[in-house]
Amino acid sequence: MSQLPVIVGMGGVNAAGRTSGHQAFRRTVLSALDADTQASTLTGLAAMMRLVNTDGSSPWQDTSGQSLDAEQIVARYQQQVLDHTLIRRIEDPMFGADGIPANRPAQLSIEAPLVFHVRRRQLPEQLPETWQVRELDRRHVEVTVPPGQFDVSLPERRGAQVRTAGQLPSGFEPSSLYRSVHHPRGLSMAIFGASDCLGQSGLDWETLRDRLDPDEIAVYAGNSIGQLDDAGWGGLLKSYASGNRATSKQMPLGYGQMPADFLNAYVLGSVGATGAVQGACATFLYNLRVGIEEIKSGRRRVVMVGTADAPITPEIIEGFRTMGALADDDSLKALDALSLLTDADYQRACRPFARNCGFTIAEASQFVLLMDDGLALETGAQILGSVPGVFTNADGWKRSISAPGIGNYITLGKAVSLARDILGEESLRTRTFLHAHGTSTPKNRTTESHVFHQVATANGITSWPVVAVKAFVGHSQGSAAGDQLVSALGSFAHGWLPGIPTLDVVADDVHAERLQFFAEPLAFEADAAFINAKGFGGNNATGLVLSPSVTERLLVQRHGQAAIDAWKDRREPILEASRNYEAGADRGHFQALYRFGQGVLEGPELSVEADQIGIPGYAQPVSLAVENPFGSLGDAHRDSDHTNDEQ
Repeated sequence: MSQLPVIVGMGGVNAAGRTSGHQAFRRTVLSALDADTQASTLTGLAAMMRLVNTDGSSPWQDTSGQSLDAEQIVARYQQQVLDHTLIRRIEDPMFGADGIPANRPAQLSIEAPLVFHVRRRQLPEQLPETWQVRELDRRHVEVTVPPGQFDVSLPERRGAQVRTAGQLPSGFEPSSLYRSVHHPRGLSMAIFGASDCLGQSGLDWETLRDRLDPDEIAVYAGNSIGQLDDAGWGGLLKSYASGNRATSKQMPLGYGQMPADFLNAYVLGSVGATGAVQGACATFLYNLRVGIEEIKSGRRRVVMVGTADAPITPEIIEGFRTMGALADDDSLKALDALSLLTDADYQRACRPFARNCGFTIAEASQFVLLMDDGLALETGAQILGSVPGVFTNADGWKRSISAPGIGNYITLGKAVSLARDILGEESLRTRTFLHAHGTSTPKNRTTESHVFHQVATANGITSWPVVAVKAFVGHSQGSAAGDQLVSALGSFAHGWLPGIPTLDVVADDVHAERLQFFAEPLAFEADAAFINAKGFGGNNATGLVLSPSVTERLLVQRHGQAAIDAWKDRREPILEASRNYEAGADRGHFQALYRFGQGVLEGPELSVEADQIGIPGYAQPVSLAVENPFGSLGDAHRDSDHTNDEQ
């Protein structure tokens, strides 16, 4: 019997807040929540943003030390929290009025000798033949350039043409939570996301690891375009042009698989399977697919899956802008018929399935911890849902590498077929919803809605609810489907689907006949969600996620009611540990796990045998037994040789 991959932990961060405790989800349905839940959401975000603090036992305090209660926090900081979460104007100063630092090549015509003084170390390594250099002192020289043509780069400030993004909540800096030394932002976010996932799970990682063969654990994590800020490949690639030295960390830390490497080396200490699958905007689902297939086959029992993307840099934004993919300021103003002297409505920049002009870039880190259902029952792990299938297909022949194609019809069709087999026709038609890729580009609103319409028609679905969470948090590239997945888990827990608040009117070219769009949160008890992703290059993926209640019904069918009752008893301390973690996080106490230099092994310490390898610090050895599905030639080959000798 195939193992059922269940979700036993989730963690991360995006523009809406922290993933654990469904904080980010609650921010997207804030208006639908009761007063107490609204207040706890706002105070938790205020603590995350360092507007208030507490040592855990004393009352809340503002930054001046004044004591506050929850009601006072909400009254004082609510608007600040609302204004500095979700999509908003980019808060990095280089995107402001002074502009982005740049250089412009120029050729000067010098009519008379040009004389200047400069530090010796700032001279080019190879001086032009016509330059005359005179020493002034040990550190300075005088340079004379004769009349003629002189090539220079003139420093300038270029006004940002895109000023909106889905940034992490203001004041939250993941690198400040552990000993980060020149780590790219995406890797700091990965450390936080994985730590948040483990904390939310309520499981003790060391205890869990000790009961398993180390090779029964796997990590599949990455991102869509690597680490391209200055601490990663971004700084490396522009080091010559910028005049800065490349560092020894920029090259290795820039790789796209580095989130998985960081988790293995500094968070989990895992020696099991590892990898990162890049699939553009579908990257999270591509890695999730590998993880669940490993569990379904029985090769792994625990898998951490995730992504961390930090693409809010001038260069990446400019790349997407020149493609015509991003919603730039001028296009947003034209869309709303605003004067060029008026600021665009930055918080409404992303408008899935409405009249729109491009996507809004964002940063996010999302991780889930998967187990096979048998181990989850044995350990008493909480079960947030299950993922029976993720499907990926390419587009075939394409006119443009970035244009959408036909693969998404196949992926969604397969996911719906699996859901129908598990849930039945009635549940499929009335108790499932779509988490759309919903990028807010004119092409996406037409093509993705047509995919939904065709699959709905084929399956007799007449009013399929559509969620497009990018309207709140923007497009976090490879982490986008992770944002969608954890939002779906929030819907299962709270019974609300986030609306599309920027959807004033559905665009005329959207195929909406069988789809249900809504601007405000919708009360909806769901059995399953479809997580849809359409990536550049033809990277299509759709995942089927089952609710906790449906998952429990499957577990009763697979293991019997007695096993489920016993699991619920074992689950109580896990739930208590999870609640304690979330309570601390709501007060701004985060446990970023980062174990640099601990338990390092290099080989001589191992106990190597023919059938297993013992590793100091790991309770169970690694089994070297592998399945051989091809048959053995060893004995037959020896017997054949012996027979030939006798003849």
